[in-house]
Amino acid sequence: MLYTLARPFLFALDPEEAHVLALRLADRARAAGLLRFAACPAEGTPVEAMGLQFPNPVGLAAGLDKNAAHVDALAQLGFGFIEVGTVTPRPQPGNPKPRMFRIPEARALINRLGFNNVGLDDFLRNVERISWRGILGVNIGKNFDTPIERAADDYAIGLERVYRHAAYVTINISSPNTQGLRALQEKEQLDALLGRLAALRERLADTHGRRVPLVLKIAPDLDETQIREIADALRRHRFDGVIATNTSIARDAVREYPEAREQGGLSGAPIFDASTRVLGMLASQLAGEVPIIGAGGILCGADARRKRTAGASLVQLYTGLIYQGPRLVGECVKALV
Repeated sequence: MLYTLARPFLFALDPEEAHVLALRLADRARAAGLLRFAACPAEGTPVEAMGLQFPNPVGLAAGLDKNAAHVDALAQLGFGFIEVGTVTPRPQPGNPKPRMFRIPEARALINRLGFNNVGLDDFLRNVERISWRGILGVNIGKNFDTPIERAADDYAIGLERVYRHAAYVTINISSPNTQGLRALQEKEQLDALLGRLAALRERLADTHGRRVPLVLKIAPDLDETQIREIADALRRHRFDGVIATNTSIARDAVREYPEAREQGGLSGAPIFDASTRVLGMLASQLAGEVPIIGAGGILCGADARRKRTAGASLVQLYTGLIYQGPRLVGECVKALV
């Protein structure tokens, strides 16, 4: 109810300004004990995946809380897990504004934020202040000015720094908003990157006495050969999970809207089918060996069920929350019971 009242005001603002304001309001509502009136949490069925016990299968996707600054408020919305980031080794402002665009008629967003974040030092200080003790995933990336041939260095720094704080770590190589990043999904570069991170994870597991799951986040704009190569690499390097998918560079589903001319990643309802297609092909290739987190275009409980039918063990929300509000979390939890 609270979000229904607030949405027209938020949608009158620039999308990025509305995003920042909504997170601040959530923090204040939590402090005042009012957030429970905005949320509609539901009793979920626990899910075991990646060696972790999730209280319910509905999570928050990375990108909404890039700096891990609002986790305690977001946790009250009923998520079974929360993923923060993407964080890069050094702080960076991201791409020039404006860099977020709504397409309300299509229930979609286009963003070209570009991994804007406070960097690992401040990010980890925020993580250390979190009082919630649920499953926290940390999504790591490379700085925009790190050459692609040295990208693995940035991911190694990120993994080493966040390791002891994370329930799992996601390797984001699929954002379309960092130049050249998606090249890391190609066979040889992917194999080298995953191999290095897998070896580092084993050393960190010995040091910390805990084997933190590694997850790869992929794009929806992949063909069958690329999906097969990714599945092979996930198995070969003993990755624990894969997120299908990130945002899309395709515009076929929104070509009639002027915002479609904007560069960046498309998310929301228009990418549901493409994302679920990739999820299904990946599930067929993996045959249950690696759990899949389904993301991309979930705007109702039925969408969450379709992701599970396609092969997802868990799902994540982002753009759907902007259009549907916090009630979407409970709706999806109920749909997956």
